[in-house]
Amino acid sequence: MRDTLLTPGEPAPWFMAASPSVPQFHFNSVAGRYVLLCFFGSAAAEPGRRVLADFTALRARFDDETVCFFGVSTDPADRESGRVRDELPGVRFFWDFDSAVSRQFAATGPGGECRPCTYLLDERLRVYCALPIDPARPEAHVPFLSQVLYNLPPIPPAEPARPQAPVLVVPRVFEPDLCRALIDHYRRHGGQESGVMRQVGGRTVPVCDPDFKRRRDQEIQDEPLRAAAMARVADRLVPEVHRAFQFRATRIERHIVACYDAVAGGFFRPHRDNTTAGTAHRRFAVSLNLNTGEYAGGLLRFPEFGRQTYVAPVGGAVVFSCSLLHEATPVTAGRRFAYLPFLYDEAAARVREQNLHAVAAGPAGRP
Repeated sequence: MRDTLLTPGEPAPWFMAASPSVPQFHFNSVAGRYVLLCFFGSAAAEPGRRVLADFTALRARFDDETVCFFGVSTDPADRESGRVRDELPGVRFFWDFDSAVSRQFAATGPGGECRPCTYLLDERLRVYCALPIDPARPEAHVPFLSQVLYNLPPIPPAEPARPQAPVLVVPRVFEPDLCRALIDHYRRHGGQESGVMRQVGGRTVPVCDPDFKRRRDQEIQDEPLRAAAMARVADRLVPEVHRAFQFRATRIERHIVACYDAVAGGFFRPHRDNTTAGTAHRRFAVSLNLNTGEYAGGLLRFPEFGRQTYVAPVGGAVVFSCSLLHEATPVTAGRRFAYLPFLYDEAAARVREQNLHAVAAGPAGRP
């Protein structure tokens, strides 16, 4: 049972529940559109009555193509009286009389009391925002959400797919304040030239090669800052990696803020991240952009899959297998800052342990 509401970027729990129309509705099947999930408690009592009445003003938005609405009732009288009913397309309700669903979303308190709230979920059923319903001002709830809906990024229309690299782009892993704090940490400490790991004489050694890579890295030395980054990777990114690649990451390697600077012509030529004894344990690379839009160039490219480039929004990540050939194109203006960990699991940890004897101390690198 959660004590606090889910935060933006976290995956919403999947559940099955009865609805007025379907005896067992699988919530995970509604992905692909924005979802409003309103835990109103009872339709007969405030604030649920007021909030549901106000949502009727938005009825035209709930078309099942771009936005849908789900209300969650914990009052059996809502079903028996017919106070709420599904209105297709776009409006449905769940019966949650044992509060099992509400507890997963922190919409029920420790003593079973209702804590009404509404979640807005994105197309992947990740939290876009969470808004408690203020019992003293329920009339303010829906107008605020209406403005949020109005400003949502549009869902693109259907179009033929193009061949692309098997990568995962995940927005909203870090919030803007955390991105800025990490950049400030880099600026306070300055970073140092980052090398690449190569196999030399049977050992994995760090080598500085400015013709192959130009980047400065700063280890995150601030423990609370490092912990904040790790928590968001665990809560917001790892579940998405598991869903996309059926890989459960349990370990993370290195915590650095990297900087590609146009003054130095920052770049990283095509390479793979797991070709030495000291890097063979790496499974997935994470390239999390901290300041997208403040520089030119600095894009990810996967030459084996074409010449198209990839970039994540501020706080978003591109995740990909360490065995893929990839490069960071030159930064031509400004400075690109990124958080660049590797993910692996317990089996890979044993590989890392077995290969420690063949690793020389020093920096490793990756875009």
